[in-house]
Amino acid sequence: MNVIYSYLEDFFSLFFPEICPACNETLVKNELVICTNCIYHLPYTNFHLESDNRVARQLWGRVPFINATAFLYFHKGSKVQNLLHELKYNNRTDVGLRLGEMCGHALMQSKQYTEIDLIIPVPLHEKRQRIRGYNQSDFFAKGLSMSLNIPMHDDVLKRAIQTETQTKKSRYSRYENIKNVFEVSKPDFLEGKHILLVDDVMTTGATIEACSLKLLEVTGTKISVATIAFTN
Repeated sequence: MNVIYSYLEDFFSLFFPEICPACNETLVKNELVICTNCIYHLPYTNFHLESDNRVARQLWGRVPFINATAFLYFHKGSKVQNLLHELKYNNRTDVGLRLGEMCGHALMQSKQYTEIDLIIPVPLHEKRQRIRGYNQSDFFAKGLSMSLNIPMHDDVLKRAIQTETQTKKSRYSRYENIKNVFEVSKPDFLEGKHILLVDDVMTTGATIEACSLKLLEVTGTKISVATIAFTN
């Protein structure tokens, strides 16, 4: 049966080849979502191995966090931008899952991320999520959850107000645009928990800051942060 399935898989791949979303080259057998060459050459930050990293510095004095990291550097016109575009706009939720799994395996190298109780993705407003069909950060969170064996909850932090796009706003304007839009729906459940808050891209950190401060209003919560990419 496995042999037949393998032959059928090879047959269909001739006519419907899977394409790497980072470089648009055809995936070869046993490559999963992203090709081996791209995985090898992606711009990894290794921020999880140093507490004094650029994501942490971006949040210093704004959020009392435990740890903060980003998996990849983001540059315009790069393979990372291709991956995030496919994840966010072209229904390639498998990209988020794959990057989450990869990031989770990296985080396991660091003792700093061994005491997380749950993973929470930065939410979209319900209207925007209905239009898009999904929240891209949910799938990064699910990938992290699978590799770290830590539960993911996408129903405890809500975006109560739909805001205008953050693109081209200054750091201050971004925070003013978003500071009061989040709410916690299950505060009792979160009490005393160490939360890993995750998002797709960190630019100024305004969204992470707003979410973190709302979560920290719950008694005994602690926050760590992980994003797919950091705008370099």
